[in-house]
Amino acid sequence: MNTEALRRQTLGELLHRSAARHPDKLAVACGATRWTYAEFDALCDRLAAGLAEHGVAKGDRVAILARNSHGFAAMRFALARLGAVLVPINFMLKAEEAAYILRHAGARLLATDSGLAALAREAAALDTQVAQLIWLPSEDPGEPVPGMLHLDELAASTAALPAVDLAGSDIAQIVYTSGTESLPKGAMLTHDAVLWQYVSCVVDASIAGEDMPLHALPLYHCAQLDVFFGPAIYVGASNVITSKPTPDNLLPLIQRHRITSFFAPPTVWIALLRSPLFDQTDLSSLKKGYYGASIMPVAVMQEILQRLPALRLWNLYGQTEIAPLATMLGPEDQLRKPGSCGRAVLNVETRVVDDAMQDVPRDGRSIGEIVHRSPQLLAGYFHDDERTAAAFEGGWFHSGDLATIDAEGYISVVDRKKDMIKTGGENVASREVEEAIYRVAGVSEVAVVGLPHPRWVEAVVAIVVRKPDASALDEATLLAQCGKHLAGFKAPKRVLFVDALPKNPSGKLLKRELRRAHMTLFDGA
Repeated sequence: MNTEALRRQTLGELLHRSAARHPDKLAVACGATRWTYAEFDALCDRLAAGLAEHGVAKGDRVAILARNSHGFAAMRFALARLGAVLVPINFMLKAEEAAYILRHAGARLLATDSGLAALAREAAALDTQVAQLIWLPSEDPGEPVPGMLHLDELAASTAALPAVDLAGSDIAQIVYTSGTESLPKGAMLTHDAVLWQYVSCVVDASIAGEDMPLHALPLYHCAQLDVFFGPAIYVGASNVITSKPTPDNLLPLIQRHRITSFFAPPTVWIALLRSPLFDQTDLSSLKKGYYGASIMPVAVMQEILQRLPALRLWNLYGQTEIAPLATMLGPEDQLRKPGSCGRAVLNVETRVVDDAMQDVPRDGRSIGEIVHRSPQLLAGYFHDDERTAAAFEGGWFHSGDLATIDAEGYISVVDRKKDMIKTGGENVASREVEEAIYRVAGVSEVAVVGLPHPRWVEAVVAIVVRKPDASALDEATLLAQCGKHLAGFKAPKRVLFVDALPKNPSGKLLKRELRRAHMTLFDGA
């Protein structure tokens, strides 16, 4: 007898076991669509069988270029049941950028929705191996796109689900990093890696079956997909999915569905706080709040807790390559350790090291790089042995994030290596400057970057979004505030005011775009 199959746990088995425990419980609500766990599980079986009839087999890469929907969720688990490899693609990319991922991954099929069909077709036509496009239904009703396989038709299959020889060590997904400084890398994550990470999420982020989470950030991003949606399915929670992470949509959804759990990066939390709807909406059901993707300004965190006194907050930190949760700061430490990303989660071992791979002093001041060991880590970068070897140099995974660690083991990220500003021979962490500026009344958002300067090599520059009622806030006021709290070399040389900061769909600030847009600010200085 093959006992391996009996003991197997993959993403496909995960949903099946949740459906066996909670067959009649709501699993997914998206727009007008509502599926119980039994319905969701059965649909994923039929969809997998339909995909198999069209030639999808174990190891095939299938890409999704789509906004959040019940169709996206179904594809995720159907592919897992076939042993096919999910390749989620950022829908903010240009056609050429998406085509690079399709070519590099060797994707044979590409799933999309009506709103992104034109982009998907254009990308697929740019010398890729994509032979067929699949249409996914969306949150809002829409007509299927002609010339594509329809998810509903695939899910109408009456064929038997083929037997597939799967193991936890098989690749479940290839998630491409943002490619800030080079071409994107495809992080290969096994079923085992993702599932070990789910356990860390359930234990350390208190994800529970009685939760009613709202999934609003893009599912193509591993944070929403694998820190929240996947673990919520694991424990049998009821999930509301939306593709529109705007205050005008989110706040009414929280009230209507009595949402208990919500994740967003700081930029989205800030948008909710500034919305006129915030104080008009019944948010009393919201008990668990999560943030990540970038550092939460301490002043904003304090405002959230003040205006939502029943809310418990978690800060979750990690990288795509660790599936992605690495450390956690829990509710009891938000005010005690403000600005920290906490300590390593259950299935992760984390250090802060210098260039010689020696631990930096646990004094809360000495800066080193965060490195990890964990069963959650990637198996490697797809078709990129050189960068795989570099990432694991010294026997640990190198995050690229710079941090301090205190006597209790609490880690505080000070910057990405690439975002550390070197001005006049001194290192300046952009986050420290941002925290000083957030203390100024009237500041809604700020990003601090280093720009080329003829004297200082790099100059510290603050780019600020004012609150709506703070039109009088000026550069002199902000520079004076920084002068009170920061050493002279850390204070900005200039303050620029803008209407909005560039962000990706996950809400992460795109500092590279700010550097590019203002690269010539000091020309002729």
